Parts: sequence; C-alpha cells; structure tokens
Amino acid sequence: MIKKCLSLKQPYAELLVSGRKTIELRSWNTKFRGEFLVHSSKKIDKDACKRIKIDPDSLTTGSIIGKAILYDVKHYNKRYLFLKDKRKHMAGTKFSDHKYGFLVKNAKKFHRSLPISGKLGFFNVEYDEKQYHKS
Repeated sequence: MIKKCLSLKQPYAELLVSGRKTIELRSWNTKFRGEFLVHSSKKIDKDACKRIKIDPDSLTTGSIIGKAILYDVKHYNKRYLFLKDKRKHMAGTKFSDHKYGFLVKNAKKFHRSLPISGKLGFFNVEYDEKQYHKS
C-alpha cells in the first residue's frame, strides 16, 4: 500500500511521534488530510535539542519512525497566534519562516524504524505495516 510521508528534522520528528508536539510548522499549505508516515531527516537541530533538553545522540535519523494523522491546517498570519501555540509546535520564537501549522493527532512511534531517504514536502512510500512492528 502507498502512504504519504513527511520528513521532519530531529528532535521534532521524535517529539511528534511521542505525542509531545501536536503542530508541525511549514512555510507552505497542504490540502492533504489523513494518516501519514513520519520520517526523521538526517539533519539534527542541535540548538532545539539543547533548548528542549534532548540528547541528539539518542535520536534516530534517516528513517521512518512513526505515523500520525493530519486533521487540519492553521494559518499563522499574526505573530501572537504563533507564540500562543508555542508549546504545541515547540519551535523557537522566529515567526517569519513558518506560516502554517499542520495539526496532528493520534501519533504513534513504531517499534522499528525503516531507513529511507527523505524528500521535500509529502512524498509517497510503499507501506507494509508488518515491517514496523515486532515479529
């Protein structure tokens, strides 16, 4: 089965699949709604790790690590709205680069990660649920 997948920098991918992060910030909008796979990119935001107190060496990179449901998109056209949701998107205070918040729910971390190369935007991945769960 083909599934949509979205690549996120670490530690944001880990925070999303653990349910601590419920808004993913993007500079672009999407009409997509539904379940998607969460890919952790090879890049780690070390400043974010320090701010959130996560050991960057503990993070999986370059792999699909979980899934979530995108149920709506919030347009941030005012800085105060962006800052109001800070605990949900867990980003810094820089507003200009992020205008859309992808609202996610039912995030789940897989027991196994699947190493693959990420891509920009939503991309298609062949998805076999058995490959992500314990045998």
